[in-house]
Amino acid sequence: MFCEKAVELIRELHRMSDGQLPAFNEDGLRQVLQEMEALYEQNQSDVNEAKTDGRSDLIPSIKLRHCCLLRNQRCITAYLYDRLLRIRALRWEYGSVLPANVRFQLSAEELQWFGRYKKSLSCFMRSLGGAEAGGEGLDITQDMKPPKSLYIQVRCLEDHGELEIDDGTVILLKKNSQHFLPRWKCEQLIRQGVLEHVVS
Repeated sequence: MFCEKAVELIRELHRMSDGQLPAFNEDGLRQVLQEMEALYEQNQSDVNEAKTDGRSDLIPSIKLRHCCLLRNQRCITAYLYDRLLRIRALRWEYGSVLPANVRFQLSAEELQWFGRYKKSLSCFMRSLGGAEAGGEGLDITQDMKPPKSLYIQVRCLEDHGELEIDDGTVILLKKNSQHFLPRWKCEQLIRQGVLEHVVS
């Protein structure tokens, strides 16, 4: 049946919960494009036959195939656009470095798009907050929710190395060590799974 493979691409995305990204379905996309090519060629053949032989009985099947082409096109566009929205949200959630299990789900083109989006967002953030005058800019990806306190207690879940805070203090993040740190310095590390917020 026409358009089943395209609708399955959309269903695949809807089965995933918000924020999750299924692996890029290159095979499914290729099958939809092949179906579209076959529909287009059948239509071209029937249109030529209808014109030359005056066969008006072919017009309903031409219209049906054309509607199927449009539906496949809409489904592919929705699939790719939804994936880009999810990839954009990953930049805000994980920061500029994606975990390996997330990177594995992306196609090469999606990884390129993520890199360009990351650079664009970085340039924008550097332009904010007086970066031209030697400042660092403003990281708008921090504090996605308003903080209740500026400092939080965190536990390190893995050996991460050194972390320098604003006053120049260098803290060694070793597995199972606990620290009282500024929230904005920890937020991305918490999202990446390096630190865990200890609720007292």
